[in-house]
Amino acid sequence: MRLKNLTLSGFKSFARKTTLEFSAPIVAVVGPNGSGKSNVAEAFRFVLGEQSMKSMRGRRGEDLIFAGGTSAPRVNTAFITLTFTDASRAFGLDFEEIVLERVVHRDGNNEYRLNGSPVRLRDILELLAKANIGSSGHHIISQGEADRILNASITERREMIEDALALKVYHFKKDESERKLLKTKENLDKAVSIRKEILPHLKFLEKQAEKVKKAEELRSELVTLYQEYLAREEKYLSAEKKRLIADKRAPAGELSEIDKKLSVIKSRLEGQGGRKLEEELLGKEEKLSLAEKRREELLREQAKAEGALSAEERISERLRKEADLSGSVPFGEVSALALRIESLATEAEKLNDLSSLKALVLKVRETIQAFLSENRSKGKTPVDLTERIGALRLEASRLKSSLVAAEKDAESLKAEAETLRKKIGKEATEGREGEREMFSLLSRKGELSMTLKDLDSAERLMATAENSFKEELQEAQALLGMSAIRYSHVSVKEEDVLKEPRGVQEEKRKRLEKGKIRLEEMGGAGSGDLLKEYDEVKSREAFYTKEIGDLEKSAENLEEMIKELTEKLDIEFRAGVLKINEEFKKFFVMMFGGGNASLSVIARQKRRRKTVEELEEGVGEEEMEEEEGVDVSVSLPGKRTKGLDMLSGGERALTSIALLFAISQVNPPPFIILDETDAALDESNSRKYGDMVEALAKHSQLILITHNRETMSRAGILYGVTMGGDGVSKLLSVKFDEAVATAK
Repeated sequence: MRLKNLTLSGFKSFARKTTLEFSAPIVAVVGPNGSGKSNVAEAFRFVLGEQSMKSMRGRRGEDLIFAGGTSAPRVNTAFITLTFTDASRAFGLDFEEIVLERVVHRDGNNEYRLNGSPVRLRDILELLAKANIGSSGHHIISQGEADRILNASITERREMIEDALALKVYHFKKDESERKLLKTKENLDKAVSIRKEILPHLKFLEKQAEKVKKAEELRSELVTLYQEYLAREEKYLSAEKKRLIADKRAPAGELSEIDKKLSVIKSRLEGQGGRKLEEELLGKEEKLSLAEKRREELLREQAKAEGALSAEERISERLRKEADLSGSVPFGEVSALALRIESLATEAEKLNDLSSLKALVLKVRETIQAFLSENRSKGKTPVDLTERIGALRLEASRLKSSLVAAEKDAESLKAEAETLRKKIGKEATEGREGEREMFSLLSRKGELSMTLKDLDSAERLMATAENSFKEELQEAQALLGMSAIRYSHVSVKEEDVLKEPRGVQEEKRKRLEKGKIRLEEMGGAGSGDLLKEYDEVKSREAFYTKEIGDLEKSAENLEEMIKELTEKLDIEFRAGVLKINEEFKKFFVMMFGGGNASLSVIARQKRRRKTVEELEEGVGEEEMEEEEGVDVSVSLPGKRTKGLDMLSGGERALTSIALLFAISQVNPPPFIILDETDAALDESNSRKYGDMVEALAKHSQLILITHNRETMSRAGILYGVTMGGDGVSKLLSVKFDEAVATAK
């Protein structure tokens, strides 16, 4: 790995973009005081991540940006770019060139880039640590800081040496592990705290879950029992329904046939006449009676008329015979006779038998004969008798005709009545047989009706059972879910169900009722949320238990790693100190012509600084802690000087240079920047200094900012820095190899 170039733009006095190439092992930057040559060393510090403004001679970020001059305006951004060639992949990146860039803005914000990509400062520091470019600045030594390693405390000196020995990477790893350990312990505390919070609730849920599990077992048992019960009940209801339908079919059919027969019998009985014929016969008999009465009346009237006619004819005959012998009979006597006969006729009308009528007729005859005997001698009017006889003949003729007609009507009515009597007699015989059949059918109909009534009652009970079955289905579904009513897989034979006493099924139903009551007492089937919560809390507790175990294991691993890193760091540090000690002695003897110098690892007690929490809590007692570091002891030749405090300024400078060169010799950094570290050396020591510089250049690139001629003579490239009235630093360069070749 080699340092290729450094580019400055807007950084301090370098207002314009300026690039320094490092193609020679030793590059010197020279110039008068105030020209800005030390800004080059500060540019290195800046781009390598320096955070202390003091070490870069500023108070805030904008102090690093060119503030403007008489002919050059101020700029708002400063950037430094440092380029390395890395064929050996010292940085651990798969790039031929590594370009680091840092930008600072006037608002104080900083940007870091690696090969053009934005990165964090931490990324830059870790990358540099891999290439032995530490943050302690052991490879960048400015004027007045040459003896910083001597003035440092033992712990600061140790840090500088660890940085030089490329042990900083262990510190990064250790710090990272300690951060991880701290974070792990924080997470562990959180996990333990959360688990403590979870455990009481988990125990409560565990008890509840146990109840729920028992309830689930009971629920599962009820589901199985319900499936079997419902399957058998459905088979039973279906079979019973079919049986009732079959049992009703025959009586219902027979009853239908009986109704048809009864209808036929009733129609037949109603069609025979029955009461109607009797009423008709009664009517005929009444008419016959009336006809007989009429015939008898007509007969009486005829007899009366014929008697009267016969009497009149006899009277007329007698009168004719006596006409010559006597005179006429007075009309009054005749009228009296007529009235008497009329009375006898009226009396005859009341008689019903023929003998009485004949007796009455004889009485009429006797009356007339008596009248004639009394009035034999009296004269009559022949004309009147003739008219009277004519009228009586006409009446007798009319009555005869009416009597003939009446006799015909009576005979006809008598024949009709006789026919009706025969029909009624026949139908009465048939009716009695029909009634007997009807009574038999009605009796059977009653039996069938009772049978069907019983079957209807059984059907109503079956309907009630079916409704109960449906309600049982709904209740089972509501309590146990759909699984309880999915019983199609249950194999049940119909004949087994029918053979089984109903008490067995009733016993199962009672078991179901008891089971449902127990299930409801245990929380029913609605405990899924509790089980879910229990599983979730249990999973959380298991997770945190595992997490605690993992974190404890991780903490153990991190503590072990920290221990290993600490041990490895201590081992390599002590080994490095031994090597540096040897080189330090050599360089010290070279610088002072003798004497002795050494490094030693020491430990001492110091007061432990209190934490903020301890200060707030008012902890009074101070604790001591042990710190380990590096002590430096020297012994100058020809003098009794043993401690660093007894050295003069020049002696301190030479001692610190010897120590720094010794450190660089043991683990050479890629480059070393010496900013006027040779300012206090005389000519003799300057030559020794130059020799050491050339020795160092074999392992590291050197950038020397110097006024010393001897030091300049050792450089391969010489950059001159000048500054005009505008306050802008300018750069001139000379490559000695090319200059010598040109001079020759």
